Amino acid sequence: MISFSNIQKQYGKQLIFVEASFQLNPGEKVGLVGPNGAGKTTLFRMIMSEETADDGDISVPKKMTLGYFRQDVGEMAGRPVIDEAIAGSGRVGDLHHELTELQNAMEDPARADEMDKILDRFGEVQEEYEHLGGYTLEAQAREVLAGLGFADDQVDGDVGALSGGWKMRVALARVLLGRPDVLLMDEPTNHLDIESIVWLEQFLKEYEGTLLMTSHDREFMNRIVNKIIEIDEGEIITYSGNYDFYERERAIRETNQQAAFARQQAMLAKEQRFIERFKTHAAKAAQVQSRIKALDKIEKIELPKKRQVVKFDFRVPPRSGDLVAVVEGMDKAYGQRVIYQGFNFTIRRGERWAVMGRNGAGKSTLLKIIAGASEPDRGIVKLGASLSMGYFAQQALDILDPDLTVIEQLQKDFPKDAIGSLRTLAGAFQFSGEESDKKIRSLSGGEKSRLAMARMLYHPPNFLVLDEPTNHLDLATKEMLVEALKDFEGTMIFVSHDRMFLRGLASRVLELGGETGQEREPRLYPGSYIEYVEALGHEAPGIHA
Repeated sequence: MISFSNIQKQYGKQLIFVEASFQLNPGEKVGLVGPNGAGKTTLFRMIMSEETADDGDISVPKKMTLGYFRQDVGEMAGRPVIDEAIAGSGRVGDLHHELTELQNAMEDPARADEMDKILDRFGEVQEEYEHLGGYTLEAQAREVLAGLGFADDQVDGDVGALSGGWKMRVALARVLLGRPDVLLMDEPTNHLDIESIVWLEQFLKEYEGTLLMTSHDREFMNRIVNKIIEIDEGEIITYSGNYDFYERERAIRETNQQAAFARQQAMLAKEQRFIERFKTHAAKAAQVQSRIKALDKIEKIELPKKRQVVKFDFRVPPRSGDLVAVVEGMDKAYGQRVIYQGFNFTIRRGERWAVMGRNGAGKSTLLKIIAGASEPDRGIVKLGASLSMGYFAQQALDILDPDLTVIEQLQKDFPKDAIGSLRTLAGAFQFSGEESDKKIRSLSGGEKSRLAMARMLYHPPNFLVLDEPTNHLDLATKEMLVEALKDFEGTMIFVSHDRMFLRGLASRVLELGGETGQEREPRLYPGSYIEYVEALGHEAPGIHA
């Protein structure tokens, strides 16, 4: 059991924990929640002994094994993906790498004079490796990597050739394969597609150890955790249940606390009136002093801490023509890999298309072609009349000016708008108070995404093309965005791995490929994402409910 008892932690003037306590019991699956900067990462680092408390006791059993998946994955290069994934498996991982080195040594003519020694060592290592289940581990590693979306050729390829997002998946596989007693996971669904998220859900449900994780994916949390630990202004509060239960209980707790505060304030006011009225009356002096002493001893109830979620009503875009985009006879290939062949697709005004498909099926490619950021090999893409397009992808971050602050960027973009309106816009995307005065160069990738989204939606176009718009958004911002876009009167096509976003907005589904992404023609489903899941029995291509 891991326990924190009366923990105090402070960075300069910022109080992180104030007499905070909680315990993590064997086998529990726990969600860690709290606003940005509340101390979630600090708590993880304390469990890992990477940071210490200023005061209080932290108890982590010495023999307990810990696995920590964090967003900073470090350098990876120089060996195959599968070898990197196995690296987190303790002694078995060490033996795996030594076997690889010995095999390379046996094939090296320059080491022929050492061959007897190498062969002897190879036999010893191979025997221990087999005894510890090493060959089973290799099979497990391939299974985990496949679950996280890796193709066979990627598994045996150089990890250094992968993008940052794919290296995150390797780091995740490495932690999962280690099968630690306690698994600490900081936003494990970032950079995963829906298929990998659903696979990870099942893996964690079957995981027998203890899990403590943060996630901005409500559905993911609800399906896995049975306890919530909330960090809020230095306090740690525990709720027994999933994320939805936590939200309901927190609301009830706030209502009760508000009522108790009001009752206490009324009582205090009554007592104060008595004291003021009779403080000069000799006959009431004893009663007055008694009540003053009683008031001093009363523990004052505080108003509940309100989460500031700024609502923002986006403006109505101008009306477009009935036909928004028409794709005719489109071919697209990357080298030998054919993505589209003779593809036809029509988007009409008011439709909201969710594009589904495994990695490599062509989701982002289609959005790029429609947005004009890429060209088809053959065929035509026609955009309709009176159309203004907003295209959101990671490349949208490149047009931000790193030397400006958040609010200066918005003032530059919208010079005719009042500063109050722009600050409300910034607040809706979680840039309130001092956050709006941060330099763009100092923003994280997620913060830049929020700012790019805010700029695009302030004067919304009538056709939104969104590629993973909710990446790095916290739950509050994500829910605000879904609610705002529900009332959007334009047309949308988007790729998203967030099921809350899909359920809330998709009125049509385009499914690309099948189990492998190349099995059959694209399927156009004429109903909502909810109806798509009910009708077809799966949440995404190749994943079955």
